[in-house]
Amino acid sequence: MLVPCFNEGAQVEVAHGALVEALKEIGELEILFVDDGSTDDSLDRIRRLAETDPRVRYLSFTRNFGIDAVMAAGFGYAAQPWVVQCDADLQVPPEEIWSLLDKAAEGYDVVFGRRVGRRDPLIRKAGSAGLHWAARRVFGIGMPRGASTFRLVRTGVARTITDLRLPWFIPAVPLVGARYAVTPVTHRPRTAGRSKLRLVKLVAHAFELYFGFSRRPLTAVYAAGALGVVLAVAAALTGAGPIPLLLAPLLTAATLAALAVVARYLDGLLRDSSRVRRYYVRSANLPLRPEDT
Repeated sequence: MLVPCFNEGAQVEVAHGALVEALKEIGELEILFVDDGSTDDSLDRIRRLAETDPRVRYLSFTRNFGIDAVMAAGFGYAAQPWVVQCDADLQVPPEEIWSLLDKAAEGYDVVFGRRVGRRDPLIRKAGSAGLHWAARRVFGIGMPRGASTFRLVRTGVARTITDLRLPWFIPAVPLVGARYAVTPVTHRPRTAGRSKLRLVKLVAHAFELYFGFSRRPLTAVYAAGALGVVLAVAAALTGAGPIPLLLAPLLTAATLAALAVVARYLDGLLRDSSRVRRYYVRSANLPLRPEDT
């Protein structure tokens, strides 16, 4: 089990109890909490659980590094051949893990839960639906329909994907050729704490998806540049006058937009070549790799 935590103090014991009860038939159960630099008492509560339950392991980051870092650490340090990623808010009941396991038994490497009757605010549901629609239809990105972060993943496959340092996990699954399926799961309202995903983060996350998995924005810039050259040559040959006054601001805006698109791809290349690690661990109750401390 991989349980991401960021300021989920009110849910730590609740999540632990629910997971242990739902998975009591599994003998080799491991519950790995990854604390993403929480500023509340999440880590203290996790430590107390670890003192009384040997199945609880934890990693605590030096600061908030984000969900991609949490997955890289969680999958990297998982001791079992399969990992279920389950949020501490328990909006998907832990009992639904058995639905993932049953589906995986059919021969899949990854099984995503599709939240039926999703119980989130309307703006979040609409934003998520629009994001996924644009990814598939506009940017041509392979996104398993309805896939969520509630998922079961073969550990080896998960490590292969996180080692690629891609900004999103879901579209990376078909990219590496993993066998995947999507199965319906129950969804319920959050009972404690609040969602950490805000509108600004959602927009930033969308850009990470579009620019990380599609070259269509860059292709559009190339096409626009080529069209601009053609129009300029045509204007010169026909003796057309200067650009009309009203078109000058539009041309400036288009140029700035094109520069922004190119800069975003360059930024991605620089990040990929950076020697800064995706996360650093401050505290843990398991052996750590030296480079992670």
